[in-house]
Amino acid sequence: MVFVASTEFVEAARSQSVALGADPAVVFVPHPIQDRTDDEMKALADACFDELLRALAP
Repeated sequence: MVFVASTEFVEAARSQSVALGADPAVVFVPHPIQDRTDDEMKALADACFDELLRALAP
């Protein structure tokens, strides 16, 4: 499992992980994402694809 979030939420993700006693693999993408076009989101996904694969590897 890999948790993906934008860089705006780095500290929140760490705090939540500690609070839940979890240590998930995490990939952060550039913020913001909510106003991006479909093409921009695809480019963002392509840019972090290798990092996601590494995070998924056992």
